[in-house]
Amino acid sequence: MDFFDLITILIILSAVFSYLNFRYLRMPSSIGLLLCGLILSLGLIAAGHLGLHSDAMALDIIRHVDFNRLLLSGMLGLLLFAGALHIDLGDLIAEKWVILVLSTAGVIVSTLVVGSLMWLVFGLLGMPIPFLFCLVFGALISPTDPVAVLDVLSRLNAPVSLRTQIAGEALFNDGIGVVTFIVLLRMAVGGTASIENIAWLFAVEALGGVLFGLAAGWVTYRMLKSIDNYKTEILITLALAMGGYAFANSLHLSGPLAIVTAGLLIGNHGRSFAMSPMTKERLDAFWELVDEILNGVLFVLIGLEMLVVDFTARSLLAGIIAIPIVLLARFVSTGLPLGLFYRRTWVGFRTVGILTWGGLRGGIAVALALSLPDVPVRGWILNVTYSVVVFSILVQGLTLERFTRAPAAKVVPALRQDMDHTS
Repeated sequence: MDFFDLITILIILSAVFSYLNFRYLRMPSSIGLLLCGLILSLGLIAAGHLGLHSDAMALDIIRHVDFNRLLLSGMLGLLLFAGALHIDLGDLIAEKWVILVLSTAGVIVSTLVVGSLMWLVFGLLGMPIPFLFCLVFGALISPTDPVAVLDVLSRLNAPVSLRTQIAGEALFNDGIGVVTFIVLLRMAVGGTASIENIAWLFAVEALGGVLFGLAAGWVTYRMLKSIDNYKTEILITLALAMGGYAFANSLHLSGPLAIVTAGLLIGNHGRSFAMSPMTKERLDAFWELVDEILNGVLFVLIGLEMLVVDFTARSLLAGIIAIPIVLLARFVSTGLPLGLFYRRTWVGFRTVGILTWGGLRGGIAVALALSLPDVPVRGWILNVTYSVVVFSILVQGLTLERFTRAPAAKVVPALRQDMDHTS
């Protein structure tokens, strides 16, 4: 089966599932598509047990899809650019301290909490996973997924400050999370890393990615400003999203941070000073369509990945236990860093509850788990990761609107006032 056949099958499945979701389920797109994919996977597995062997054919198709490479080296740049393109820079700057703390210290604290508690859980379940690999799991599951978060938030009538905090954190914390994952994985497979090397790697990846994104975005902005042809301008932004992401990764810089920075520049400064009204309208329509198509394919793939996850009773139990542990780590990793900025801690406590439930995990965590080398603990980590991701998208995603309507949502603007006074 060649690449075109695979893409054709995924597009067909995405179209059928989107229709079923819109016609009958009426769920947010990402949640409905994931649910359809899971139902199809379970149906194929059941048919296989009945001797129909349909699961073997589907499994062959899924194994031809390099999910890790497809997402992290291909789709992610386009999805991040589409998301950043519609983030208001003024709102982002107003919430800069919240986003900075959550996307840096929050990820590191969560990694330590998840890794430590899961090491105890794996030990109690008779699954001897080394402590460093437990920290690797903590690193891949701690960053919130921008694709899942943005898709759900776009359908919620939440306060602007709340949406900005959650969306901004999700867009920026991938850089820190991926670098943390890479460093811990190198140490876990036998490598060594000094404090100086780790600090240098973080600085080069994160700061270098932002600077590269600014440079690429500025060059693109100058090109857009010099012409007035929406077809060419759309093509230029597509080249920025694809080429900028690939080039940043080839330079060992953070591709996600680079493309988010470039997308923010084009979506704000470029939209205001370099585009005609027609170009803005056509550009928004194009990137909305790209975002919808890629989201459809991505969440269908997440659902179908269940076919390659070999669950056992112990790994399923570990995944169930991991769900409250990840939520607890999210609560601690948001509450402790942000608590340093509060003078009225009860406000922070109520707000952190919303930020905790809104921290969705998605395809990036699954892709990182699939990128693990062929070590004995790989299957267990993948199983637990998949359990947390499915719960996050289906349960947290479906109930997030209730949290934004709760009285706690009304205190979110007070969070920004507290931080403005204390910073």
